[in-house]
Amino acid sequence: MAVVLKDVGIVGDPAAPSEESSNDPERTRVLIVEDHQVVAEGLAALINQQEDMEVVGSVGTFAQSERAAIELRPDIVLLDYRLPDGTAPDAASAIRRARPEAKIIFLTREDSEAVRFAAVQAGASAFIHKSRAAADVVAAIRDVARGKMLITPRTIATLLAKRRAIESQLEALTPREKEVLRLMAEGLPSRGIAAELGISYTTVRTHIRSLGGKLGVHSKLEAIVKAREMGLIA
Repeated sequence: MAVVLKDVGIVGDPAAPSEESSNDPERTRVLIVEDHQVVAEGLAALINQQEDMEVVGSVGTFAQSERAAIELRPDIVLLDYRLPDGTAPDAASAIRRARPEAKIIFLTREDSEAVRFAAVQAGASAFIHKSRAAADVVAAIRDVARGKMLITPRTIATLLAKRRAIESQLEALTPREKEVLRLMAEGLPSRGIAAELGISYTTVRTHIRSLGGKLGVHSKLEAIVKAREMGLIA
């Protein structure tokens, strides 16, 4: 049975590689940027069990990631998509400035096109959902360390085409329609949206009908999906 990340056992201090291995040039040096300690420790335990890789450090914020990349000289950075003080694209840019040769792997609980497109824009070599098996994470680190791009050209082309379509839809919306869509996606009823925006219930209904025509949004579930695709909500 595959072991998922949340089930990886923790023994002692898994984030610290052994003294014998810490200077081995044959090992892939991995930096973990993850604000959830249990996940970070599980990843560290998993990676440090491998003969060909080691964790050189683990930090939990965007602010710490750039300094860690300079001081620890990682080959691979496992980068959580959402950090307390920024997102993976922000951190990826800072890490690339500090350590241009480091390769980036996004870790995410989401599997949206917005996240995938962000990974492409940030120059990530791969993105891994946090529900994936431990063996998949190890395999991805090995592949990326060998120079493989796990985000295929076909995937990149498809994402770029879809992103252009989304941007075209976004341009077609008025600022007020974007606000209404965002509030719909957050679960507010029409009267709640009216109160939040200081407009009449009838005006809200008019905006919702307009959104339905422009985007094909007919339910709160569809509104959530569309708003996430457009980056209007996290």
